[in-house]
Amino acid sequence: MAKHTFVVMTNPTAGKEVEFNEWYNKQHIPDVLNVPGFVSGQRFRIADAQMSREAGKGYKYLAIYEIETDDLAGVLKELRARGGTSEIVASDAIDMKNVGAFVFTPIAEKVMAKDVKRPRRAA
Repeated sequence: MAKHTFVVMTNPTAGKEVEFNEWYNKQHIPDVLNVPGFVSGQRFRIADAQMSREAGKGYKYLAIYEIETDDLAGVLKELRARGGTSEIVASDAIDMKNVGAFVFTPIAEKVMAKDVKRPRRAA
């Protein structure tokens, strides 16, 4: 079965950050994980330390979902069909005008640092 990574970058509606995080953690992720093909989901907040000063000006939150399916188009169609219904409950606490959502398919195996056979500089 093919594996995919669904990356969703979001921001809360102004003044609704607490409500946004509660909805996302308790309602939205479970709703999305009920869509057949989704196997996991995890949320992140942008870290204070960044490689560039420009980082963090676009999105404050990130959700990463793992999808396993041989019919990615079908899974995404089902996700869209459930959106805004009782199966994937919407919230006005998310800034829907500023959402980035992308699906990625691996093109190589995961490489672990411990498995790299070359001299490493000390940190």
